[in-house]
Amino acid sequence: MIILRDISLRRGSQLLFEGAEARLLPGQKSALTGANGCGKSSLFALLRGELTADHGEIEGLAGQRIAHMDQDVPASDTPAQRFVLQGDGEVADLLEELEQHEASGDFEAAARCHQALEACRGYDAPRRAALLLDGLGFAPGDGERPVSDFSGGWRVRLGLARALMMPSDLLLLDEPTNHLDLDTTLWLQQFLSAYEGTLLLISHDRDFIDRCCTAVLHIEHQQLRSYRGGYSDFEQQRAQRLAQEQAAAARHAKRRAEIEDFVRRFRAKATKARQAQSRLKELERMGEMTIAHADTPFDFRFPEPPRGKDPLLELREASIGYDADAALARGVNLALRNGDRIALLGRNGSGKTTLLRTLCGELPLLAGERQHSEGCRIAYFDQQQIDTLDLQASALLHLQRLSPDAREQEIRDFLGGFDFRGDRADAPLAPFSGGEKARLALAMLAWQRPNVLILDEPTNHLDLEMRRALELALLDFAGAVVIVSHDRHLLRSSAEQLFQLHSGALHRFDDSLEAYEAQILRGDSTPRDAPTAAESSSREDRREQRRAAAAERDRRRPLEKAIQRIESQMEKTQGQLDGIEEQLGDATLYDEARKDELTKLLREQGDLRQTLEELEQDWLSQQEALEALTSPD
Repeated sequence: MIILRDISLRRGSQLLFEGAEARLLPGQKSALTGANGCGKSSLFALLRGELTADHGEIEGLAGQRIAHMDQDVPASDTPAQRFVLQGDGEVADLLEELEQHEASGDFEAAARCHQALEACRGYDAPRRAALLLDGLGFAPGDGERPVSDFSGGWRVRLGLARALMMPSDLLLLDEPTNHLDLDTTLWLQQFLSAYEGTLLLISHDRDFIDRCCTAVLHIEHQQLRSYRGGYSDFEQQRAQRLAQEQAAAARHAKRRAEIEDFVRRFRAKATKARQAQSRLKELERMGEMTIAHADTPFDFRFPEPPRGKDPLLELREASIGYDADAALARGVNLALRNGDRIALLGRNGSGKTTLLRTLCGELPLLAGERQHSEGCRIAYFDQQQIDTLDLQASALLHLQRLSPDAREQEIRDFLGGFDFRGDRADAPLAPFSGGEKARLALAMLAWQRPNVLILDEPTNHLDLEMRRALELALLDFAGAVVIVSHDRHLLRSSAEQLFQLHSGALHRFDDSLEAYEAQILRGDSTPRDAPTAAESSSREDRREQRRAAAAERDRRRPLEKAIQRIESQMEKTQGQLDGIEEQLGDATLYDEARKDELTKLLREQGDLRQTLEELEQDWLSQQEALEALTSPD
């Protein structure tokens, strides 16, 4: 057992831990969570002995074999498989020593090496290294290529393979899924499930945590809190704890009271009025999950996009790739319409990123047609998006460059939803974390008001709270979305249609994401056979339903905007009325000397009440008009 006792740690001027305590049980698989900058990586450094606590101690590390994942793997001439095998230092040394003895003819020393290799499963090591490379998506023959041949993301995979190769009692993994695709993430999930040592991982992939971990260690307020179960269990348990704390409970109660008051005022129309219905649904949903994220610093939405003509973007009989003689996929047909939510699945190397780049026009077609409608506005987030940022410029300046005529306060308000507030919005990006840079890249995308979002692994570097904010924003987005992600929770919440790239063709995947996951874990990546006539008919019905839904949204949008405007006026008027009524609660106001002031306030109170009543009547009229659009009569 590893025990952290009364740990305090300060890095520079920032206090990360103060009197923190935790236990890691033998064989326990735990996720380490917390906001960016709260001390997760520093805790790993404490466990590895690279940092020393200012106060307190860590017991139980003596004699533990600790493996950790390097995020920065330098370029070298070492072949990839040998680099991975060197994770098992004892075996790598014995193999090198054996080569030297055999080359020099010292067969007695070589025999001793053979005995030692037998004792530590050394003969099996090259095969295990090759299996790790295969599981992490490397192609046959990649093991012989030097490390320097691989890009940064692939070198991170090599660092992960090397960590998994090392015999260990404690395995520390920092964002192991960051540069993996979905299929490889599922392989790693299986591998870690079979790991017999103690696992502590930093991850912002909630599904991955749910599948791999039996405990969560959460950092907040310089303390370590332990929770049983995966991330979903952690949310519930943390919510129950926060519900007992006065500040969170007060915020929760206030919001419930606002919704209940709204519904009560319009109860006669609640069965018909969509806005009242939506608030009733929100009231039903409000509960533990809302409280669990009550302290999130993120709150943003994609601005209302311009309406484009359907289909917004279309590929017809397209061949995609970089070489006409070796296309990654042929005969690709894909049409994007307003409101479409598409997730793209497929093994590493199948062409997912190539298809996304072709959709947004970055790559030319090898054959076929690409058409976009008038008014189509595409925003593309790729895996290297943060590398294009100007590190000497601020978040504010990045958006000002996109919209030189925009008001500075409007930009600051928008950036605040991405947690760039105050001085943080004015600071140069150079010292920012990868997560902060990824947030800014997403903010720049949203600011441009696209009606087509093409997202390639958008959650890389994002913490769990920011991922949740992105999910909510995508749910509210009115345009079309195509997304590639290894984050299954994001795919489930954001995608309505699944497509799979396999064997050079794009297929609709007509089953669920859970079915795809089970298929991959069985080792079967083959798409289903062609749909039956009944399935094709059902598919056409769904298309017609989507077209009808889009037409209805067009009819409803002016009324919905009017309702939103009225609600904003109602909220402002109610706030003014509350302020006056608070003043009227002052007993000294009724003294003779303040008679004129009292009269003025009473007159204003009456005017505001009348205005509020008129706004409420206008709201009901708009709601009735909105209901009439979809009434069966």
